[in-house]
Amino acid sequence: MLPSVLSDLWQNQQSQLTDIGERFGLDWPALWQQLSPTQQQQAQKVLTLSSFVVDALPKEATFFQHHLSSDAICQPLPRSTISAWLDELSQQASSEDDWHAALRKLRRRAMVHIIWRDLLRLASTLETTRALSDLADECVARSITFLSTVLQQRHGRPIGRQSQQEQQLHVLGMGKLGAYELNLSSDIDLIFSYPESGDTSGPKVISNQEYFIKLGQKLILALDKTTIDGFVFRTDMRLRPYGQSGPLVMNFASLEEYYQDQGRDWERYAMVKARVMTGEDNPAAQELLKILRPFTYRAYIDFSAFESLRSMKAMINAEVRRRGLEMNVKLGQGGIREVEFIVQAFQLIRGGQDEQLQTRELVKVLDILAGDGYLPAGACDELKQAYLFLRNSEHAIQALNDEQTQQLPDDAVDQARIAWAMGCDHWHEYLTLLEQHRDNVKYHFAQIVAGDDDEPGNEQEEHAWIDLWHGELHGQAEQEFLNQYPCSRSDAVQQRLEKFRDSKAVAMMQQIGRERLDALMPLLLKELWQHNNPVDTLERIIPLLEAVLRRTAYLVLLKENPQALTQLIKLCGASVWVAEYITQTPLLLDELLVPESLYRLPQKSELAEELDLRLLRIDEDDLEQQMEQLRQFARAHKLRAAACEVMEALPLMKVSDYLTYLAEVVVNKVMWLSWQQMVAKYGYPTNAEKEAVTEPEFAVIGYGKVGGLELSYSSDLDLVFLHNACSNRYTNGERSQDNGVFYTRMGQRMIHIMTTQTRSGDLYEVDMRLRPSGNSGMIVASMKAFAEYQQKHAWTWEHQALVRARAICGAAHTIDEFSHIRADILARPREQQTLQQEVRDMRQKMREHLGEDHKNAGSYHLKQDQGGIVDIEFLVQYGVLANARQRPELLTYTDNMRILDSFATSGLMSQADVEQLQTTYLNYRAESHRRALQKEKLVLNSEARQQLDIDRQKAEVVRLWQQWLE
Repeated sequence: MLPSVLSDLWQNQQSQLTDIGERFGLDWPALWQQLSPTQQQQAQKVLTLSSFVVDALPKEATFFQHHLSSDAICQPLPRSTISAWLDELSQQASSEDDWHAALRKLRRRAMVHIIWRDLLRLASTLETTRALSDLADECVARSITFLSTVLQQRHGRPIGRQSQQEQQLHVLGMGKLGAYELNLSSDIDLIFSYPESGDTSGPKVISNQEYFIKLGQKLILALDKTTIDGFVFRTDMRLRPYGQSGPLVMNFASLEEYYQDQGRDWERYAMVKARVMTGEDNPAAQELLKILRPFTYRAYIDFSAFESLRSMKAMINAEVRRRGLEMNVKLGQGGIREVEFIVQAFQLIRGGQDEQLQTRELVKVLDILAGDGYLPAGACDELKQAYLFLRNSEHAIQALNDEQTQQLPDDAVDQARIAWAMGCDHWHEYLTLLEQHRDNVKYHFAQIVAGDDDEPGNEQEEHAWIDLWHGELHGQAEQEFLNQYPCSRSDAVQQRLEKFRDSKAVAMMQQIGRERLDALMPLLLKELWQHNNPVDTLERIIPLLEAVLRRTAYLVLLKENPQALTQLIKLCGASVWVAEYITQTPLLLDELLVPESLYRLPQKSELAEELDLRLLRIDEDDLEQQMEQLRQFARAHKLRAAACEVMEALPLMKVSDYLTYLAEVVVNKVMWLSWQQMVAKYGYPTNAEKEAVTEPEFAVIGYGKVGGLELSYSSDLDLVFLHNACSNRYTNGERSQDNGVFYTRMGQRMIHIMTTQTRSGDLYEVDMRLRPSGNSGMIVASMKAFAEYQQKHAWTWEHQALVRARAICGAAHTIDEFSHIRADILARPREQQTLQQEVRDMRQKMREHLGEDHKNAGSYHLKQDQGGIVDIEFLVQYGVLANARQRPELLTYTDNMRILDSFATSGLMSQADVEQLQTTYLNYRAESHRRALQKEKLVLNSEARQQLDIDRQKAEVVRLWQQWLE
C-alpha cells in the first residue's frame, strides 16, 4: 500500500508522466487503464520510488508500453536479451555517433527493467547486480568489436612481433564489476592490456601500443561521454599501473614487471575481484590471469594483510570524518566497505594456500569462510544478511535519481521512499534495522582487525584528574594532588582552564558533546600537567578545542587515541604555527594517530601514490571534492614536515626538499586533472597530421623557492606554463578550440584549482609574474614565444631568475626543449662590468624598499638587508650568468647549495669561501624557518643579532659580495 506521506509525490509522478508522455507519444492515462490491478499496484510502487524511471519511460514509448502491458518488464533479464536489444538498436549504426546513441538507449531500457524488478523484489540482490554487470560486459565487448572495425580501416590489424598473430584488447573489470556485483549507478573501474608488442598491418602503420591507446580512448568515449541520450557507464581508469600518469594501455610484459616491482597493498585488494570481462576462455586471458595471481595471492599465509587493512580503514575513517559520511551505507562505520574488507583480508591471507578463496563473489566467499571454519557460521550469516541489506539500501538510494551516491537522504519524502523500498512502514523502523546490521558488521570487523584494548587505569588517579577539570580540588585535596603531581605555574593553568570550562561555547554544548569533552579533558590535563611549558601550551590548545566543540568526533578521536593526544601537546608546546595550523583544519588531527608516520617523511613516489589513492575514491567529475582532497593532502604533509622540524627529527635541507617534492606532486596532479577536464570539454589537441595528441604537450616551470628546492610552509609558487603544441591546429571535440587556446584555458583551470578558496583554504598561492611580459603576458606561452622573449626582451633580473628555474612536471620532450632554451640563455656571452652594475642596481632597489637597517638602527632583516639571504642568492646568480659560457657545469643544478659546490669544483671560488657561504646561508634559512614556526618576523633586534652571531656572518657575505661584484 502507498504510504500516505507519498500520496502527493505519486500524484506529481502521474502528472509528469502524462505531460512528458504527450511530447514523446505515450498516452499514459490510457496505458494505466490497460494495466491489471496487480500491474497498477506494481507500477505505482516503482514510479513513486524512482524518478529516473518516470523520466525514462516516455522516451521510448512504444517499447515500454508493450513491456509494461505484457508483463515482460517483470521477467528476468539475461545477457542474451540485452544482446538482442543492442542488435535491434544498432541495426542502422554506421558511425561512432550512431553507436553511442544505440548504447545509451540500451542502457535506458535495461536500467528501467532492472530497477523495476529490484524495487518489487522480483529479483534477488545478486540477480540485480549480475544483470547490471552483464549490461556492462555486453557494452564493453560489443563496443570493442564495433570500434576495432572503425580503427582498422586506417591502421590495419595489430600484429604481435613474435607470434605474428593478431592481438586483442583485454579489459580487466575491477571491483564490483569483476565480481558481477555492480550497483545501479556504479562507475566501472577498468584496466586495458594486450599480449604482445608489434605494429599494425597498415595502410597507416602505428605501434600496437598506439593502436590500443586509440581503441581504449574510443571505448571510454563510447561509454562515458554524456550526449543528448545520457551516458552508459562512468568509466574510471585510475586503477591502472601508475594511475592517471601511466599509459592508458600496457602489454602483458610491462604489466607483469609493474606488479612484480611496484605493486602496492591496496592494488592487491583491488585485484581480488579482477576479471577479464572480454572473456576468460582463451589462452591470452588465461596468461593475463596467471600474471596477476601471484601478485594478488601470496604462496604463504600472509598476515601482513591485517596491517594494510587497518591502514586502509584508517584512511577511510578519516575521509568519513572529513566529508561527513557517517550516514553513508558504503563508507560509514559498519557499511559495505567493512564487509568487503573482512572478506578480502581472509582472501589475501589464505588465498595463496586455499584456492577456493580466490572466488570473486563476496557472498560465495562468506559461505566458504563459514564452511571451512575460518569464521564462525553465525558471524558469516550476520555479515551476509547485513551485506545484502546494505546493498539493497544502496540500490534504493540510487534508484531515486540514478545518482552515484550511497548517502542516506535528509529529505523526509526521500526518507519515506527509502523506507518503503526496504519494506519498512516508516523511516525510524528502517533506521533501527540499519543500525542493527551496521552494529553487527562493526562488531565482527573489530573482532577481526582491531588492536588490543587499553588496560584499565587506576580508578582513584582517574578521579583526581576529573576533579581537576571540574574545578573541584580544594584545600587539603588540592595540596596532596600538587605534591603527587607537581606542575610549574599550576595556578595559571587552572585559571585558564576555569575560563574555558565556564565559557559560553562550552555551556551551549549538547549533552553528548559535553560528555565527550568531560571524557577527554582529564586525559589531556594528565598529559599536559608535567609539560615544561603548560600555560602557553594550554593557551594554544584551547582554540583548537573551541573549534571542534560542535564536531565532537574529534574529541572522541583524541580520547580514544592517547598517542594522538601526546603528539598534539608535544607539537603545540613546540610551535605556535603548528597549533594554529591544526586549529584552522582540525581534520589534521588524523595525522597524529600514528607517530611513526608523523615523523617519517615519505619519498616523492610515496606521496604521489597516496594522493592517487585519496583521489581514487572521488568521482572524476566532482571537482569540488577533488579540490578539497588536494588541500587536505597538502596541509597534512606540511604538518608532517613541521613536526619533523620542530622536533628536530630532520635537518632543514631535508624538510625543504620534502616541501618542494610535495608541491611538485600536487602541481603534477593538478595538471592532469585540468588536462582531463579540458579534454572532456574540448577533445584532444591535434598534431600536424590532424591526429589526436593524447598526452599534454605542456610543462610547468618552477622558479624561485620551488625551482631552488627551498620551499617553506607558506611559500607561494612562482610558476611559468609552457606548451609546444602544433600551431594552427584544433582540438577534435564537438567544441573545437585552437591548440594554443586549449592550453591557455588549461593553465587558467590549473590556477583556479590551486588558488580558489574552499572550506580548507587555498592550495597554494601562485605567482605568474615571471612569465614572458609579466602580468600582461599570456597565461601559457608557446615554447617558441618563450625562447624569443628570453633572447630579445628579457631583463637581466629575469635571467637571474632563470638560474633557479626548472621543469617540475610535464611531457618529457617539452621539458627537454625548455632545458635547452635555459642553457642557451644562461650561457650567452655577457660584458662583466655591465652585468655587475645591473645586478648591483637591482639589489640596491630591493634593499631600499624591503630592508630594515636604514630605517631602524640596530634592527636587521635576515633576508633583505646587506649581507643577508638575498645577497647570497644574487651572488650565486651573478656567478652563473658571468661564467656559464666557459663552465657549463654551473647549469646542472638550480639550488644554491649545489651551485656553490660547483663554484668550488670549477675553481671560481675557494673551498673555504664556499663552505662559509653555505654555512651562513643554512644558518639564515634555519632561523627563518624557526621564526615562521613561532609566528615571528624576520627582523632581528640587537640581542638576537648577537645571539645568532649575525654580524660576523654578515661581514663574510659582504666581503665576498665586494670581491665579486664591486
